[in-house]
Amino acid sequence: MIVEERMRTYLNSLVQGNTPFLEELEQNALKNRVPIIRREMQAFLKLLLALKRPQRILEVGTAVGFSALLMCEYGPEELQITTIENYEKRIPLARENFQKAGREESITLLCGDAGEILKSLEEPFDMIFMDAAKGQYIHWLPDVLRLMKPGAVLVSDNVLQEGDLIESHYLVERRNRTIYKRMREYLYELTHHPQLVTSVLPLGDGVTVSVKQE
Repeated sequence: MIVEERMRTYLNSLVQGNTPFLEELEQNALKNRVPIIRREMQAFLKLLLALKRPQRILEVGTAVGFSALLMCEYGPEELQITTIENYEKRIPLARENFQKAGREESITLLCGDAGEILKSLEEPFDMIFMDAAKGQYIHWLPDVLRLMKPGAVLVSDNVLQEGDLIESHYLVERRNRTIYKRMREYLYELTHHPQLVTSVLPLGDGVTVSVKQE
């Protein structure tokens, strides 16, 4: 845990919540153990949407569509979102949720391996939200940078691995060491890349916000 539980509970108690549809979708996802963005991350995304007012967003990691729908709801009216998902069992659920919310015209769902799909995309984006396989972030970064307009924002969720990243390599469980190594490389690259200005925040399970310089 990055932020002490009592503090996290208090801060989340200040959050106003979402639309009834999103509230129901969130509860169903939690009940079925589908990973969705945490309450504190939801509030943070709303803030970024209000500040940036993006026209085009790329999301890597759709799950059941909760975060894409949240960004649609709280972003500008003309917002278009392209979202990528590789887990076949969740794809029809995401499509169903987009339809129920009446957002089929605003959200394009691309199915398949994110690494391959990212290479095929060409149009630049105002904002990119990374919330998929954490061990792949470092491999996707070159294409992500290529797809960012100057001034675009890159948001990467769950980057601190429940605090494991500050531990010694030898204290991390063997099965988690590859992700540990790759995520440390990713954070170093984000914070040292000449095209990016990056802040790492202890929000939720850790988030980075990077802006591509002109």
